Amino acid sequence: MLKIALVGNIASGKSTVEKLLKNAGFQVLDTDFVTHKLLKIHNDFIIKLFQNYDISDGGIISREKFGKVVFSNPDVKLKLEKTLHPLIRDEILSFFEANKSEKFVFVAIPLLFEAGMTDLFDRILFVYADDNIRMERLINRNNYTREYAEIRLNSQISQDEKVKKSDWVVYNNSSLEDLDNELLRLIAQIR
Repeated sequence: MLKIALVGNIASGKSTVEKLLKNAGFQVLDTDFVTHKLLKIHNDFIIKLFQNYDISDGGIISREKFGKVVFSNPDVKLKLEKTLHPLIRDEILSFFEANKSEKFVFVAIPLLFEAGMTDLFDRILFVYADDNIRMERLINRNNYTREYAEIRLNSQISQDEKVKKSDWVVYNNSSLEDLDNELLRLIAQIR
């Protein structure tokens, strides 16, 4: 089995590539979904762990509130990562085991390099979109202010650095059709 990490900085189009891969018949694990699931499962523990911060609405973690706390406070971010990353690693390993008969599997993991999980994968596929395009997507899609969008963009290792560490790069600066065509060529190459 070839284990491929699907990586892309925020608003690069990683989720779109993930959908295209699923439509092409590949098994794909989405670690954003895993993270949201883990936050629900460990809701009470995480609220207690971060009790000094306003991160919940009615006893349930508010992703919006928690996101703002996490991305404006490096200590909180580190504490959350130390709590969740080992659990996410376990979920990835379970996914590999459940799909061991597949020739190729993909794990969408935006923080692959930041989380230090490159050892789990054979290859890395990076989705790249120009920073100005990503900024506009964040502002339009998430209703972020320019300042908060910039904080989110700068919270990850730079795209250029990640490109150097990746095996394949898919560029997402134009249309969905162009992205789909580029991905189809890459899938043919992988196969």
